[in-house]
Amino acid sequence: FDHTGEKVPHSERNPMMIKDDSNDTVIPFKGLLTICCLVTFGSYFTVSMRLPVVPLYALDFGVTTTQVGIINAAFYLMAGMLSLPSGMLSDRFGRKPVALSGSIILCAGMSLLFFGSSFAQLAGIYLLLGTGLAAFGPTMMSWVAEVTPPTHLGRAYGWYTTAIFCGLGLGPAAGGALGQRLGLKSVFLIAACLLAVNLWAVKRFLPYQRRSSVNREGRGIWRENLGEIMSNRPLVGCWAFTFGASIVSGMFFTFMPLHARGQGLSVGEIGLIFFIQALSNALFRIPFGAFSDRVRQRKYLVLSGTLFVTLSIMGFSSATHFLQFLFPALGLGVSMAVAFTAVGALISETASPHFRGLAMGGYNSSIYFGMMTGSIGLGPVLEWTGFAGGFIATGLINLPFILIFTWLMFGYQQKPEGIAGTAEKA
Repeated sequence: FDHTGEKVPHSERNPMMIKDDSNDTVIPFKGLLTICCLVTFGSYFTVSMRLPVVPLYALDFGVTTTQVGIINAAFYLMAGMLSLPSGMLSDRFGRKPVALSGSIILCAGMSLLFFGSSFAQLAGIYLLLGTGLAAFGPTMMSWVAEVTPPTHLGRAYGWYTTAIFCGLGLGPAAGGALGQRLGLKSVFLIAACLLAVNLWAVKRFLPYQRRSSVNREGRGIWRENLGEIMSNRPLVGCWAFTFGASIVSGMFFTFMPLHARGQGLSVGEIGLIFFIQALSNALFRIPFGAFSDRVRQRKYLVLSGTLFVTLSIMGFSSATHFLQFLFPALGLGVSMAVAFTAVGALISETASPHFRGLAMGGYNSSIYFGMMTGSIGLGPVLEWTGFAGGFIATGLINLPFILIFTWLMFGYQQKPEGIAGTAEKA
């Protein structure tokens, strides 16, 4: 009971326990985090199964290479545009309803791919898939922050983002293998069935929590939250960092294979470069997430990580053989793990609980718009400067976003209760 005589909810008495308001049961934090990681892995794994299949499937009925690029851009565009408003919806109506809606849309979109037979139809389906991921991704990130004690934010985001990148890494491999063995269209039906199972898991295992009255007010509270969030300098700085670092990701995923092929590398060697980057990105998130819980200021991890990101992408400019490509890829994976794990926890610290969904929506929008900018905007730069100059230019483009992050984070101090070592000592 508190000082007024009111009974304190179980989740407030013990931050390691979460109450399910639908049946008044209490769930351990570690168990719920495990469920969040599993359903997130399932969603990203099944959605990414389409990546190696759709381009080949589209070419079979006359879609051009340029149109394939437009189809992919439609996905990033919709995901970027809707991540912010979907985060606002989860703040108002609750995390579970929005996550369920996103799961339903993803399942429907993957099912519709089986019937797509034209450029317009595939582009429209990709818009639908972008909508579904915009509803699911920011909501689950907000959920992780909501159920995690402040002393465990870093390691929680380490596990959560590892689940995302494992899904993104294994999904295309599974989709390609199934497409070669069973036919391209069969991949869409298999993925849709797996998404249906994932939808059931979200509905069955994730708890429902009532939103407070302040979150359920009308449009005025949304405008108030948006105004509050835009005046939150550290949060805007995290968004700026995310956008700049995602430009680097867009450059790497889109143009590194072309640069490597121009230097005589085989398709297998290029695939191994991608594998090393993805593997290091996934594996280092867990230890660096735990480490970020013990440092005095996570902002320094973000800053050091993004500086290393800049140096790593510049390293591709002088690469001429396999090992010279491999080391920058390894550096890029490790530095992304350091910076992005720390910035996820940092956003959770700086954003008030009543607009955490909005904050995570902006974070996801920054990722999608940054990758789209790197994929589309840097093409003309490469045509003008060549690959060597283009990779150097990408690193230089990231520098202003590092300066913006440093300026907006100036004076921000992490709260002592958010440091694991301090809390355990206390």
